[in-house]
Amino acid sequence: MKSQSVNLSDLDLFDSGAPWQIFEDLRTNEPIHWSEEAAPNRGFWSLTKYHDIVSVLRDPSTFTSERFTNLEEVDSEQEEARRSLLETDGTRHRALRKLLQGQFTPGAVAHYETFLRGLTATTLDKAFALGEFDFVKEIAADFPINVLARLLDVPEKDTQQLIEWGNRMIGFDDPEHADILISDPESEKYRLVPFRSPAALEVFAYGDALAKDRQGKDGTDLVSVLINGEMQDGIPLSERDFHTNFLLLVVAGNETTRHTISHTMMNLIRYPAQLQRLQENPELIPWAVEEFLRFASPVYHFRRTATKDVQMHDKVIRAGDKVVTWFASGNRDPEIFENANNFDVARNPNEHMTFGRGGPHMCLGNALARIELRIMFEDLVSRIDSMEITGPVDFLRSNFVHGVKRMPVKVHLH
Repeated sequence: MKSQSVNLSDLDLFDSGAPWQIFEDLRTNEPIHWSEEAAPNRGFWSLTKYHDIVSVLRDPSTFTSERFTNLEEVDSEQEEARRSLLETDGTRHRALRKLLQGQFTPGAVAHYETFLRGLTATTLDKAFALGEFDFVKEIAADFPINVLARLLDVPEKDTQQLIEWGNRMIGFDDPEHADILISDPESEKYRLVPFRSPAALEVFAYGDALAKDRQGKDGTDLVSVLINGEMQDGIPLSERDFHTNFLLLVVAGNETTRHTISHTMMNLIRYPAQLQRLQENPELIPWAVEEFLRFASPVYHFRRTATKDVQMHDKVIRAGDKVVTWFASGNRDPEIFENANNFDVARNPNEHMTFGRGGPHMCLGNALARIELRIMFEDLVSRIDSMEITGPVDFLRSNFVHGVKRMPVKVHLH
């Protein structure tokens, strides 16, 4: 497919996972590429090279998040109703981040190590006893949602509901998961809630019940921090702020780690020499986590909007144009990563951009994701002799989240 004719808004390109060859062609031939979109959207610029993406992420005054970070174009009423930490810049962004970041520092998440080891052991015990199972359902989806439940201090019985809400919202382009596809005119009814998803209203109601119970108390869970915390900029958190940021925690705290776990197992199956390397040298695993993250690229892109006319390479990006930073492509840029298409658990250096790459929007939960991945794979690779994929792997129909819906496997234990 010629790079000029590629349209990255075409979800058919993502039906079987990431279109790595297309990203490679664009990086080589047209690193700044225009894709048309169906009305009412107006199209977007795609950046596929690592250094271009970094330059945009680190310049929020020229490339703002305030106009929203998904491909959907929203009007000022929708912006006001749906804005979260992701869609703010400047002082307000720093204040929201400061409110939450204490729960996500490496020191804070280190306190979860014992809990995570117990949870990992329980998850793997249950799955491995089955012999053959869906890796996503039994391991990848089950594990991070239980961590999130702990952070939010909600009962274990609610975890399946949290998973279902996440599926319905993140799967806004996937007929299997979405209540109403974002492209359906019926979605207009939900234009003022995130992802245009009815599930968002259910998440808001669930968060409200938790907040009501914890308001004015001294809890240290994320809900208590959101509802009782002091905002550094002096502007208190509104009900809308609570809703959108609670929803962000429910989605972001679960989906990306879950898909990274699935992709990593798939990659270890496809590269058995790398699995053997980790089994023989388990001390490599804390570092191998960086390659797990690079190769998985669980979030394909985030969008910014140009605040003024900018020339990049030979193209002019106009004020108001959408600019899409394809993290998945940047993570395979051969100018940065030698043998970029090879999965190498000892790769060093490994300055991947799975969590962003500098700039104010660097992923808040990166230390938590890293410890979850480390503990999961320290336990998993020590127990198995090998694992095989026994049927088709189903991918999320999305150009936003590089998700695995199902991966049937058979495990061979020592």
